[in-house]
Amino acid sequence: MEAKASATNLRISPRKVKIVLDLIRNQPADKAMAILEYTPKAACEYVIKLLKSAMANAENNYNMDPSRLYVAECHVGPGPILKRMRPRAQGRAYRIYKRTSHITLVLKESE
Repeated sequence: MEAKASATNLRISPRKVKIVLDLIRNQPADKAMAILEYTPKAACEYVIKLLKSAMANAENNYNMDPSRLYVAECHVGPGPILKRMRPRAQGRAYRIYKRTSHITLVLKESE
């Protein structure tokens, strides 16, 4: 039995989110929440919200014990890229890629 939560099209680079997800992979859910709350990264905001959602899904939809949950899987993939232009010298324009992310978090109950 597993509880899943996902967030799509988040305006943060997948590379930045991956650093945070590596910290909480295979950790108990309550410990993962504590790690996220005291990690000074922008991605933590999104991942905390997602972890709370996955915990609520586990408790309400699957009747799992919240104290026995752990982060079984978590991964991030690239979403659509917003392309913007930036003026440069001599009338040129450089591209700026504003990257987005799709994050998935899976919680399971430990034996």
